[in-house]
Amino acid sequence: MPRNLYFLLISNFIFFGACKEAPKQDTDSTAETAYYQEPFRPQFHFTPAEKWMNDPNGLVYYQGVYHLFYQYYPEDIVWGPMHWGHATSTDMLHWEHKPIALYPDEHGLIFSGSAVVDVNNTSGFGSPENPPLVAIYTYHDMEKEKLGNKDHQTQGIAYSLDNGESFIKYAGNPVILNGEFQDFRDPKVFWDNNTEQWVMALVAGDHLRLYKSDNLLEWTYMSEFGKDQGAHGGVWECPDLFELQVGDTDETKWVLLISINPGAPNGGSGTQYFVGDFDGTTFTSDQKVEKWLDWGTDNYAGVTYNNTPDGSRLFIGWMSNWAYARDTPTEVWRSAMTLPRHLSLDNIQGEYELLNYPIPGLDGLLTDEDTTMVSLPPGGEESIALEHDNQCELRFTTSARDLTLRFENDAGEHLLLELDAGQKLMMLNRSQSGLTDFQESFGTVQQMPIDNLPEGDVEVRILLDTSSVEVFLNEGQYVMTAQLFPIQAYSELVVTNTGTEKVRIPEFRIGGIIGAW
Repeated sequence: MPRNLYFLLISNFIFFGACKEAPKQDTDSTAETAYYQEPFRPQFHFTPAEKWMNDPNGLVYYQGVYHLFYQYYPEDIVWGPMHWGHATSTDMLHWEHKPIALYPDEHGLIFSGSAVVDVNNTSGFGSPENPPLVAIYTYHDMEKEKLGNKDHQTQGIAYSLDNGESFIKYAGNPVILNGEFQDFRDPKVFWDNNTEQWVMALVAGDHLRLYKSDNLLEWTYMSEFGKDQGAHGGVWECPDLFELQVGDTDETKWVLLISINPGAPNGGSGTQYFVGDFDGTTFTSDQKVEKWLDWGTDNYAGVTYNNTPDGSRLFIGWMSNWAYARDTPTEVWRSAMTLPRHLSLDNIQGEYELLNYPIPGLDGLLTDEDTTMVSLPPGGEESIALEHDNQCELRFTTSARDLTLRFENDAGEHLLLELDAGQKLMMLNRSQSGLTDFQESFGTVQQMPIDNLPEGDVEVRILLDTSSVEVFLNEGQYVMTAQLFPIQAYSELVVTNTGTEKVRIPEFRIGGIIGAW
């Protein structure tokens, strides 16, 4: 399955929230004006300067820098031979483009994987004074795949002694061979403090496989999980395994992320999760129902950062879907990443729930915030002007469960978000949101069950960025992420009370997000 992206070197440019560029010299003024102002270009989400991008890879923090590697193809805006692109940030919001980190070689294309800081120099690639940054990734040999063999996906490693500025591939690659599985990929590696060893989570078609190592070079198989649990509508991809505290309690549980394509609840690609236990060898879960990190169609292949400075679990996903990723109506570049999100685990009404919510730093990009009071009788509606060119945040608290939000523009396009108490659903209807005819399934209505949403007031937070919407209910308990391609920015929001009780929202806040040129 196509995945990975190559990030083009644009050393003179900085993503400043809205991908603001650094000062340039002797540059054509037309090109300078056009940079990051193409139709549909997000202004506070990460996008490549040009060409194709998919899965985030190698998310790791080291020496004050957040690294974002990603699948990248530098020759076209459709998927092709995969490289690892690279960008860095000090806050996960303002990104600097870096040179391509990993190129294909004699072992194959460079598919998805992870990166770790080898603090104790277990690999021997560095020294105690200068531990190496080690990337672990999947090799995909196209020629072997054409022959029909099952040895075309193996695992390789590379290391950096200059904090990701350059990588040296291990001479002994590949470090894990494969002759059994058609799909055998996406290694997520972490250091397990309890067993004092490296653990690799790897997917093999329809299940997870766990390996261990003392040195990142030699790996031993430990166990498997998932052949008879979770969603199996498509191939499993991009695993991630980590431990989280449950709310404010002393309890901890392990969380396993698994992306699946196809087989997501609203079609195409999606990311499911399992809550369970890991004893250093085996992951187990008694979870009986499928759980989804994000119910929208456009959050896939996301993984979390290793080595964060405060131990927090930070997540980035690919904001697209394999059902139409290669057809979306952009011309210079294709695809964006989700906003960076903080993951947390809570027990809500007896259910373990994995919450994902924008990182706090995003609040620093908010500007020109206005607050209005909304009071609606049954069947009533109110119109609110939108003035931020689809770079904005809407935020309010409500106990209403029968409510619609309709974003409109002068071109007759609209995006409809609907809460339905009777069905215990939230629906996202983008069928008339803008351009949709590039792919048949793009305009379908997306549904999210909200049956475990607590009674009473909950926060609703909505972020628009030119060609995307991200909706968070109850601080990330329920989330929907979707791409949009309106030909004009939405200029009006119509709020409608579809219930039988009066709706009163004392503080309906709308603010612009720094980033529009």
